[in-house]
Order: sequence, then C-alpha cells, then structure tokens
Amino acid sequence: MSQLRSFLFEVLQTVALALGIFAIVYLFLLQPHQVRGHSMDPNFYDGEYLLTDKLSYRIGEPKRGDVVVFAAPPTRNEDFIKRIVGLPGDTIATRAGKVWLNEKELKENYLPETTMTFAGPFLSEEKILTLAKDEYFMFGDNRGHSSDSRFWGPIKKEDIVGRAWIVYWPPSKIGIIPRVSFANF
Repeated sequence: MSQLRSFLFEVLQTVALALGIFAIVYLFLLQPHQVRGHSMDPNFYDGEYLLTDKLSYRIGEPKRGDVVVFAAPPTRNEDFIKRIVGLPGDTIATRAGKVWLNEKELKENYLPETTMTFAGPFLSEEKILTLAKDEYFMFGDNRGHSSDSRFWGPIKKEDIVGRAWIVYWPPSKIGIIPRVSFANF
C-alpha cells in the first residue's frame, strides 16, 4: 500500500509541476493565438496559429512593423492581430489611398504595390493625427477588409498582449515571423 501511495504522490507532483510550468509559460512568456478573418491577408491567413511572445514588450518597446496581438476595442473581450504602423509621437494621415507618416509617404514593401489605404471614421481623409506618449496606430495588411485604427483609433501599450513570433500551423507555414522595416523609416 505504501508503494501505491508513493507512486500516486510522485504522479501528483509531476502533474503539479507540469501545470505550474504551463501556467508560467502561458501567463508570462508565450501564448497561442489563431488568426481569424482576412484582415492580415496576404501575410497571415484565416485559421493560421501562431505563438505570441509576451515577454519582449515587458523589457522593450514595440517597434514599427511588428505584428502584434492586442485586446480589441471597444470591448476588449477579443484579441486582434494587426501591424504597428504608428509609434508614440508620430503623426499619421491618409491621402489619396496612401499612408503618410511624419509627413512622408510610407513605403510598405510587405504589401502588394497596388494596395490602397483609405480613411475610416476615426482617421478621416487628410486628417493629421498625432499619437500620444503611449499610443500605437494599427493597420491590417489587407487594408480594404480590416477593422483597424482607422475605425476605432490608436491603442495603448497596456492593451498589447505581445508580438506575434512564430507561425506553427499549418505545417507548410511554420516559421519565425520576420520583423519588417519600412523602406523610408
């Protein structure tokens, strides 16, 4: 009987340790997310799974071009996946289907050349918005079919869950998500 108790105790210890490690990883380091919808086409597709790095922005700042997961406005009860285009202090505008960042047209080499970015209810055509100290402006890569900051405004750093780091499903898409740089920034 004591061997059975010893065995059960070891199993419980192992399970408790595994759950503890899982909880630490999930709460502080990495979290899985699924791409839902087509707002990030052609770079991320509906149904893809990715791991979100939750540590990077605790020790560093988000960078322009990062793909991030954040609590979606206005209810914040769902996570969205978008790309950071505007950083704190930047000015942003849309003019004739193009994005203007700090009074320069933004060159986005990760999108098809024919991509047009039109205004939305929050960022109307020709309106120049200056981002506050802790605000980030998000765009979906599929500009014609994305609910993003043009519609609901900038998000705060505290709403960012983390940086999209690795695509792990489907197997044909497995890989590290590259950080893009904008040609003229």
